[in-house]
Amino acid sequence: MLGVVSRFQKIAGFDRAMALASGALTALIPLAVLSGVLFREEAAERIINRYGLTGGGAEAVRAVFSAESASAGVGVFGMLFLAVSVLSFSRAVQRLFEQTWELKPLGVRNTRNGLWWICSLTFYSAVIGWIYVALGGGRLGVAAAVCEVPVSTAFLTWSGWILSAKRLTWPVLLPFAVAAAVLTAAYSVVATVYLPRLFNSYASSYGAAGAVFGMATTLFGVMLVVVASAALGREVRDELTRIRQGRRPSQDEVRRQWDSIVEQTRSRWRTVRNHPTRHQADDSR
Repeated sequence: MLGVVSRFQKIAGFDRAMALASGALTALIPLAVLSGVLFREEAAERIINRYGLTGGGAEAVRAVFSAESASAGVGVFGMLFLAVSVLSFSRAVQRLFEQTWELKPLGVRNTRNGLWWICSLTFYSAVIGWIYVALGGGRLGVAAAVCEVPVSTAFLTWSGWILSAKRLTWPVLLPFAVAAAVLTAAYSVVATVYLPRLFNSYASSYGAAGAVFGMATTLFGVMLVVVASAALGREVRDELTRIRQGRRPSQDEVRRQWDSIVEQTRSRWRTVRNHPTRHQADDSR
């Protein structure tokens, strides 16, 4: 457990989750606009039915996916922005794997694999959507969430393999993929409870923009689960390797890990605590 916490802090887990959520939202909004043109009201109604949205929350989602607003925003520049935003999101996910497994950054040199990943992400999203349409059943969608786990495991393993330019093998990625698949499925079940209230609350305060705020909050939760699962998967794989080799961490190593976690936590707390002080000093000048 200490290793997981230390790994999470080492990759700046909360900051990484926020960056991934921002990238996903930036890619999702133009994609929602495009889907409003291609599928009319179908995409909005599936989201509304999936999470049981009513009232202002349902109207906010319909406004985001409306064909009228979408047709005004789609063009050459709209498609270009969509391509750039989706590629940017793929590179953000790529950086997660590179930082967690301490690989040499490839950046834009891995664009071709990023394009392959985008295609697989589109297919994966379609499969997950079909599962929830076919098996949604109960309000919480537990049956669909259970069936989602093997599909997500395969997709997340493929994601790490392709976005790392095949430097990470499937056995190395499997602990992360299983953890992320199980935890995101659980998060999906929990989201069916709080998401309608969240959307309705935001919609009553901000109108159609409330749907965007609701999506941002939901995406941050998803990405936080993914980042934590990456740290967990890396440490589980390392621990399994140590067990096979008959190696156990010494007491000094455990103590160093604990001291490192405490020091990093204190450093972040001092940064957060001193941040308002610096702002007040700047305002008084």
